[in-house]
Amino acid sequence: MRLVFAGTPAAAAPTLRALAGLHDIAAVVTRPDAPLGRKRVLTPSPVALVAEELGLPIIKAARLDDEATGRITALRPELGVIVAYGGLVREPLLSAPDHGWINLHFSLLPMWRGAAPVQRALIAGDAELGASVFQIVPALDAGDVFAMRTVDVPGDATADVALGILADDGAQLMAEVVADIAGGTAVAHPQQGEPTTAAKLAFDDGALEWNRPFDEVYARFRGVTPEPGAHTTIDGQRLKVLAAGPATDAEGATEPGDLSPGEITATKHAVLIGTATEPLAVTRVQPAGKQAMSATDWWRGVRSDVTLRAGS
Repeated sequence: MRLVFAGTPAAAAPTLRALAGLHDIAAVVTRPDAPLGRKRVLTPSPVALVAEELGLPIIKAARLDDEATGRITALRPELGVIVAYGGLVREPLLSAPDHGWINLHFSLLPMWRGAAPVQRALIAGDAELGASVFQIVPALDAGDVFAMRTVDVPGDATADVALGILADDGAQLMAEVVADIAGGTAVAHPQQGEPTTAAKLAFDDGALEWNRPFDEVYARFRGVTPEPGAHTTIDGQRLKVLAAGPATDAEGATEPGDLSPGEITATKHAVLIGTATEPLAVTRVQPAGKQAMSATDWWRGVRSDVTLRAGS
C-alpha cells in the first residue's frame, strides 16, 4: 500500500521500520527539530532520524494544519498510519487517504484513552498492559478497533521500559493490520467497556506519598519514571528518586511496621523508606542542585532522624 506515516518519539520508530520494508512510504510526518540538552541543540526527532536512515521523504510539521494537509493530500496515500505523532488529525485530512487513518495506541482500549496510557496504567496498578490498532475518528481514541494484544511486561518495569516493550510488539500488530487492510480482510469492532482517560502527567504527579501502601507508592514510582520523575522533599529540599524497588531480606529489610510512613533508614545497599505497609528500597537519587548518586552515599550526608514528607 501507499502510506503516509506520522510519528515523533522513539516509541514510533519500530512501527516505521516494520512498515517501510513492506509498503511504499510516500512521506514520514514528524514534529520539527527540538532543542535538547543543556546547550539546547536543535535535534531531529527519533522518527526523523529513522526516516533519514531509510531514505524516506520527511514532512516536518508542528501540527497538521492547512499547509501540512495540502502536502499530504497531494501524495494521494491509500492509508495514513500514526503512532504518537503529538497532534490531532482533523478533517479534511482525516478523510484524505482512501482508507482513512489508523493509530497504534499503547493501551487496551477503551482503557486509557489519551496522551499517557502506559504511565497511567502503571500508576493505577493495572495487571495487564497492551496495544491496540484502531480507526481514527474525530473523538479522542474512540474509533473501532482492528486488533488488540496483551503484552507481557516485567513487574518491575518503569514507564520507559514498558513503553519500549509495547512499541516493539505493537509494531508487529500494526504491520498485521495494514496487511489485512491491503488484502481487504480487515474488520474493526466498536470498543467495549467503560473508557478511562490518560491525561498527560504534570510534575506534581511524581510526588511520592509515603502514607500510602507500598503497592501504590511503587506503582506511582514506576509510572512516573523517567518522566516527569519521582520525587519527595526533605527539610524543604526536593530529592529525585531515580531507582527503587521492593525491600528484600537480602537488602536487610525491616519487617512491615518497623518504619513509619516517611521514616528512613539505611542498609548496605539501599535506603529504606517507610510506607503505610512495607518499606520501599531506594537505590539511586538526585538531590537538588547535585549530580545523581547512590542512595546510600546521599544518606551519609543527611541527619539520621530526618522524616520524608512528600510535598512539604
